[in-house]
Amino acid sequence: MEQIEIFEIPSPCRGICQVNNRGYCKGCYRSRDERFQWNTMTDQQKRHVILLCQQRYKRYLQKQQQQSNDDGMQQSGFDF
Repeated sequence: MEQIEIFEIPSPCRGICQVNNRGYCKGCYRSRDERFQWNTMTDQQKRHVILLCQQRYKRYLQKQQQQSNDDGMQQSGFDF
């Protein structure tokens, strides 16, 4: 049995509305289709999209951390 939602699930839009090289919004991490279809999605679909956005954001943070670590190793290679 599905739980009844009392409140509408708000859009994760943060008002940045710029797309990265993979086609995801830099503000909310939704794809083009996810952004355009948001108002026609069911609550279950919206929750799924939000979960996907959270996963994309975590991958972005991991990539940034890895790049930061790589840059630090390159710069400190000859520091004595």
